[in-house]
Amino acid sequence: MDSKCLLAVVLCGVLSLLNSGAAAQKLVLNYHNGALLKGRFTVNILWYGSFTPIQRSIIVDFVNSLSFPSGAQSPTVASWWQTTEKYKGGSTTLAVGKQITEEYSAGKHLTENQLRSLASRFNDVAAINLVLTAKDVAVDGFCGSRCGTHNSINGKIPYVWVGNSETQCPAQCAWPFHKPTFGPQTPPLVAPNGDVGVDGMIINIATLLAGTVTNPFNGGYYQGPSSAPLEAVSACVGIFGSGAYPGYPGRVLVDKATGASYNAHGSHGRKFLLPAMWDPASSLCKTLVWTTSLESVK
Repeated sequence: MDSKCLLAVVLCGVLSLLNSGAAAQKLVLNYHNGALLKGRFTVNILWYGSFTPIQRSIIVDFVNSLSFPSGAQSPTVASWWQTTEKYKGGSTTLAVGKQITEEYSAGKHLTENQLRSLASRFNDVAAINLVLTAKDVAVDGFCGSRCGTHNSINGKIPYVWVGNSETQCPAQCAWPFHKPTFGPQTPPLVAPNGDVGVDGMIINIATLLAGTVTNPFNGGYYQGPSSAPLEAVSACVGIFGSGAYPGYPGRVLVDKATGASYNAHGSHGRKFLLPAMWDPASSLCKTLVWTTSLESVK
């Protein structure tokens, strides 16, 4: 099975057919009669390279927030994830499982085969293995054509890879927290957790986890060719709030104290910015702030 790549968000946005009315335009992601990931799954994380304890805690809190709102005020990360329940088969519950820290055992330039080998360090069947590479680790295709990818081990165990783009290509893979290389040069948003690289990773992790559960083995929901499918979130690229258009993420919530932009609350008081997800019930790309009061937005 070919890997599903998350293309650079800005480039996709510029080349797509999105316009100022894109959020109201219906689209179709066909179901290809294959398996979906439904039920309870752990997300095992392999940290490749140097991550600070704070960076790790931000990402762990995000993954755990997908299925467990932990009393967070609305809108929540969990309510964003609940859209996946509208895809055939019911709900998918995710929680962080095992974690491994790997200090550059394969060097600082990884191939796809090496990513798969790292993901294979876990041997859980009911799991998604998440490989995260640090900002000083290059990966084949990273920045040029992808910010992350999801694939599977022997067509059975799904895995996701996402890289930290802070020093390599924040314009492509950490937008809208960095000015894009091409297209409209609107001011970047302030990252909700104060880390452009990690907050950019959150967007890509969210995109690829949604793609993994709704199209894990190339027979789920997607549009276009199976070798380069548009999936649950990648079909809605560049949309984070109302009024989005290429180069502009849309109106989102703003923390009055820090000026940070977000549209979802998570565990331990964290805030996150999450992309739109295709809603099978309406055939629309939806984000949490379509129905949320925007009085606090500046």
